[in-house]
Amino acid sequence: MDAAQLIDIFLHLDKHLAEVVANYGVWVYVLLFTIIFVETGFVVMPFLPGDSLLFVAGAIAGVGGMSLPVLLVLLSVAAILGDALNYSVGRAVGPRVFGWEQSRWFNRAAFDRAHAFYEKHGAITIIVARFLPFVRTFAPFVAGIAQMNYSKFATYNVVGGLLWVCSLCSLGFLVGNTAWVKAHFQWVTLAFIVIPGLPAVFEVLRHWSRGRAARRTRV
Repeated sequence: MDAAQLIDIFLHLDKHLAEVVANYGVWVYVLLFTIIFVETGFVVMPFLPGDSLLFVAGAIAGVGGMSLPVLLVLLSVAAILGDALNYSVGRAVGPRVFGWEQSRWFNRAAFDRAHAFYEKHGAITIIVARFLPFVRTFAPFVAGIAQMNYSKFATYNVVGGLLWVCSLCSLGFLVGNTAWVKAHFQWVTLAFIVIPGLPAVFEVLRHWSRGRAARRTRV
């Protein structure tokens, strides 16, 4: 396996997970832990799979490919530690981040959405954001910048991490255990990979449509 293939698997593990489980056995748990930790802990990595990866992992456990209890414990720890790291980085960086511009390594639009969500909903954002792609990665970072009390953050972090991992892995497990899904496993997992990305596609189309309308108005 060359470097390009390794990078593709790391970035799109939700699509390759069944193959990785078949070829690498227990090492898949290390890879899953790493991806969930990085996706939640590094503000420059919001594009890694999250929801779909948890669901697909649970579904594979449902057909006997992995252990559901191990997934629940391991990935909950990864999600909680990831948010804790992200909070610490945000607290260290502080308000300077508001001067950062959009770049390859910093998604300014996603940061602004997470900040607006935090300003509106407060600490509950740490739990709710777990289920919102991109906002999930930036929410603990914003909480750190806002100097949220750490004990309060830690409580919401643990609750949110457990809810996110346990609900999606368990849903995948229950779905994966049905006879129809076992017979159509590839299609079901593909649907769960594609469907969570549809809101982002609609958002891009909406911005494109607005930009086009604005250019017509100026003309």
